[in-house]
Amino acid sequence: MNDSQTSHAALAAFAPPPLSATARMVVLVAAFLGWFFAGFQMSITSLAMREAAIDLLDRTGRLDREQFNELNRLQQAQKKERTAAPALSPGEQRQLAAWRAQAARWFAWYQCAFLFGAATGGLALGRLGDRIGRAKAMAASILCYSAFSGAAYFAQNPFELLLLRFMANLGVGGMWPNGVALVSESWSNLSRPMAAGLIGTSANVGIFLMATVATNVKITSDDWRWVMLVGAGPLVLGLISLVVVPESPRWLAARDAARRAETVGTPAAGVFHPPLLWVTLVGIALATIPLVGGWGSANWMVPWAGEAGETASPPNPYLKAQVQQARSMTGVVGSFLGGWFGSIVGRRRAYFIASLGALACAQYAFWFILPTDDSFLWWVGALGLFSGLYFGWLPLFLPELFPTRVRSTGAGVSFNFGRILTAVTIFATGALMEVFAGDYARIGRITSLVFALGLVIVWFTPDTSRTQLQD
Repeated sequence: MNDSQTSHAALAAFAPPPLSATARMVVLVAAFLGWFFAGFQMSITSLAMREAAIDLLDRTGRLDREQFNELNRLQQAQKKERTAAPALSPGEQRQLAAWRAQAARWFAWYQCAFLFGAATGGLALGRLGDRIGRAKAMAASILCYSAFSGAAYFAQNPFELLLLRFMANLGVGGMWPNGVALVSESWSNLSRPMAAGLIGTSANVGIFLMATVATNVKITSDDWRWVMLVGAGPLVLGLISLVVVPESPRWLAARDAARRAETVGTPAAGVFHPPLLWVTLVGIALATIPLVGGWGSANWMVPWAGEAGETASPPNPYLKAQVQQARSMTGVVGSFLGGWFGSIVGRRRAYFIASLGALACAQYAFWFILPTDDSFLWWVGALGLFSGLYFGWLPLFLPELFPTRVRSTGAGVSFNFGRILTAVTIFATGALMEVFAGDYARIGRITSLVFALGLVIVWFTPDTSRTQLQD
């Protein structure tokens, strides 16, 4: 009997009974809501961090908020060739450029705090899920992002906020691998494309809802802290999840088999050694592309629209939220269909189509239109649709690459190493904001080229379309 057959036999011997239909629904609802509220945290990063940076820089004497807003307004008026607008002096132009670069750098650093925090949380809490169980680690993740989001309400300087956002996003990172592993292992292979689509959809639903709230309640440098209280709301969900969410039967079987054999669980480093090394590298590559494309490219559309909306005539303080809303609304559709699409047309072909569509939409938007153009929201929506396909596809594909004993770790490593590489990209562009002269469109034109890599890399991946979830 070979090692694979031995593993299957051991799991069969110690497997608990499958979950009831009610228990499976509890798992799906809890995982959906956990990733749904994680979407709130993503939306907060995009919608509120630039305004928070401006406020906290003003509070610490590094920026004059009133003068900054006035100089911004006058510069935009001059660009539109309004002769009544007074010209900025060379000194005012230099001051405005310095302040804009400073605000943009902090916005980039807050995005990095999200990505590094989520990456660290995904690795640490993903490994925890393989050791203590998916359900407990998922509940701990929800409690983490909720508690530290609430604490960020009290931040008094930019660094305090940076640290608290990093801590909150540890929970966001942990939520994904544990929620995906729990759902994948609790539902049958026939149901997994639907379940994967629902999990992929949930974050976009959260992003859309938060953006919808922001189209009715302003997020400005005067009033941004309320969003932190919204982010703290899921504390109740985390406490309930600790009590009522059942554990994965597959994980319980793997744990019991390991105990009977008097062995400890496979260390996390195992995903970086043969025979899992190649599939781990594949997972990292395929997760990195949509993350860099989203956080390092498409997300620049939000501050770009925010800046354009503030200086429009008349001003439109809701434009950035409308951009987020348009992208997330179609992202809901794309992510819901992503798992189903991958199961119908094949894993590799589905990823290729998503990459091609996202590349075309992003390049057109950053090169040929402005946030104040009537067509801008339509192109943002198209980009959201293709980007969304990735995030329904990944919860289907990544768990198929790894056996049960390291599934949460493997999925977490794959997804969260992508976040680390994305954070490096954003940090680099944030550090070079002065070179780009604060031009978000120029940054987006370059960073969105990452989608082109997906057109090539996907053909070097294993095709899991006709395989079952590994034990």
